[in-house]
Amino acid sequence: MTFPVEQESFDSGAPQRRLGLASAIAAVAGESIAVGIFLTPAGMAKSLGSPFWLLMVWLTVGILAICGALTYGELAARFPRDGGIYIYLLETCGRRVAFLYGWMCLLVLDPGLTAALALGLASYAAYIFPLSPVFTKLIGISVIWGLCALNIISIQVSARFLRWTTWLKLGVLAFLVIWGFALHLGSWSNFVPFAGTRSSSLPLLPALGAALVGAFFSFGGWWDVSKISGEIRDPGRTLPRAMLLGVAVVTTVYITVSAVFLYLVPLAKVTSDETFVAQAGSVLFGSPGGIVFAAIVIVCVLSSLAALIMSAPRVYYAMAKDGLFLHSVAKIHPRFGTPAKAILVQGLISSVLAVMGSFQQIISYFIFVAVVFLALAGAGLFTARKRGSGTAPAFSMPMYPLPLIVFLVLMSLLLILLAGHSPRQALLGVAVVLAGLPVYSAFRRNTVPTVDPVLGRAKIAEEI
Repeated sequence: MTFPVEQESFDSGAPQRRLGLASAIAAVAGESIAVGIFLTPAGMAKSLGSPFWLLMVWLTVGILAICGALTYGELAARFPRDGGIYIYLLETCGRRVAFLYGWMCLLVLDPGLTAALALGLASYAAYIFPLSPVFTKLIGISVIWGLCALNIISIQVSARFLRWTTWLKLGVLAFLVIWGFALHLGSWSNFVPFAGTRSSSLPLLPALGAALVGAFFSFGGWWDVSKISGEIRDPGRTLPRAMLLGVAVVTTVYITVSAVFLYLVPLAKVTSDETFVAQAGSVLFGSPGGIVFAAIVIVCVLSSLAALIMSAPRVYYAMAKDGLFLHSVAKIHPRFGTPAKAILVQGLISSVLAVMGSFQQIISYFIFVAVVFLALAGAGLFTARKRGSGTAPAFSMPMYPLPLIVFLVLMSLLLILLAGHSPRQALLGVAVVLAGLPVYSAFRRNTVPTVDPVLGRAKIAEEI
């Protein structure tokens, strides 16, 4: 196959803006909707014991995500560079804080999530076609490198693959909802009582806390589309629209899929996440339900993995451009116009973690600090507006600062819940991230200061 991009030369050292609104929406919905769409509703429904409170949790997290999309939409309009949160922290909090975020992403979080998704996909493939553990890992690693190669060769082709897998995923999930309701395969009595809780449910406040955390991470990743800002056409207008539309799609999908699952399986029969999926699959498709659902999960995870591998390497690329990572990683491939070495870094670390296979618990240590950075970047909009930082934004948050305040209040609540649930993990995650400070100092000593053409002084002197 010959890709048109191969015939061009990219000597400017900057990625080209080739992606439109459809690709950006696919990046939001594609990364957010993964295997959690099948596993999270069961645990939430069982602990809450009420369809009403389950709906309230999804709506609350949807509101959080919409307010976050408005916040990040304006930040993306002000700072339309590859890197997303890293760039926003760099511009509003300084190089040190931005580096610590990038250090966390590079060290384990993004490669760890990549490895987890790839091995999860492979494990569902092994359910359909019985495979040995070694061969299952090989499939996971092969998927990682296949998507990395696609992203190196062409951002347009990889975006097209992401769009098709995302639309396929949304189509399949819509089919499940329509199939379940239209054929009357369940019972509306499963929603009664609608607001009252079942005797087997947890006390309401602890149940709401656990459900909010689970729902937030089921939505996780909608902000990652900002990492490819430098490759989006008219990012000031496209990214805010993509985030808002993408979040609306994700919220609708989680509510409707949760509803059809409750319609198919009474709450009293829910024993675990896995059995809940098996029960729903059996009602929908009979005895082959498990295999059918495994195939659906593979499609969902593949789309999410494609979005993650597209977005994550742009953070390493942006760090290298700023002298905070290996200089060679900042180079754009002269033939393909992509940050090829940054993508190779992502593939290499992800593959090593996949081979090790003991990274799931390590990832959990970084969840708290990842949410801290997410909130801190959002709060940076206050600073950006006060300083008038960045380009004149094509998008400004409506009703400012109300959505930003709602976003920060809900994120603070989430942090309290996370710290209260796993204080040891939160502290360890913070400690490991802070261990990146000596690494930052080493890169900073080797960085040649660049002169800001407007301010006429070295950017490195702006360190906070």
